[in-house]
Amino acid sequence: MSTIQLKDGTEIYYKDWGKGQPIFFHHGWPLSSDDWDAQMLFFLEKGYRVIAHDRRGHGRSTQTAEGHNMDTYASDVAEIVTALDLKDVIHVGHSTGGGEVIRYVAQHSKGRAAKTVLISAVTPIMVKTDNNPNGVPMSVFDEIRHNTATQRQQYFVDFSLAFYGYNREGAKISQGIRDNWWRQGMMGSIKAHYDCIKAFSETDFTEDLKSTDVPVLVLHGEDDQIVPYEITGVVAAKLVKNGKLITYPGFPHGMPTTEAETINKDLLAFFQS
Repeated sequence: MSTIQLKDGTEIYYKDWGKGQPIFFHHGWPLSSDDWDAQMLFFLEKGYRVIAHDRRGHGRSTQTAEGHNMDTYASDVAEIVTALDLKDVIHVGHSTGGGEVIRYVAQHSKGRAAKTVLISAVTPIMVKTDNNPNGVPMSVFDEIRHNTATQRQQYFVDFSLAFYGYNREGAKISQGIRDNWWRQGMMGSIKAHYDCIKAFSETDFTEDLKSTDVPVLVLHGEDDQIVPYEITGVVAAKLVKNGKLITYPGFPHGMPTTEAETINKDLLAFFQS
């Protein structure tokens, strides 16, 4: 099993396949690098070097008690990129991973990043505040915290329905996809999952987005029930210096899995542009 030991002793599990320009994939809450299966295989076969890690506390990485915040997540990525000596990197982040990506690129990349993609991302900020009056009420995240802390096993079964839009009329439900979501979630630490709710909902990435110099592609489903696209993707694309927004009618939060053919095609076009 491939791991990198960080300065604080945390061991980060990662996959690193192929040669060519590196694409670094950053997963969402509460998942792991396995959530990128449909992209890792596709882009490996297109001649790219594909890399994905399990965030600290998630998947097969060390279940640390501390460090479950965006500043630490971004500095962890910086250590991985340095250890693997990655250059000219395309960073692709889904959901929470989008926040991790933009903070890393803005504050740590030091010229190593080439392009960035934010998919169904939590940027610039999710929670409702005085400065973000259209945001999601804190009560929603308090409910996620409560259910994660008290009934994570069943809550993670139920959460996948909205995540993939399987609660919509006429949806074709894949039990395998739902089971795989639960499997990934239950591999991780309850402490990491609980703390990460604050990280993905309350972190403000506005200044990170404004200071990002590399081209940014923003992809968001218009039927995203987890991260509403109007307050995230649409706003984020306007904040970056060199951004492009693509929204998809009817696509859910977990569209990299359920709509992989469409998403991969648009990613490839951006990578080659």
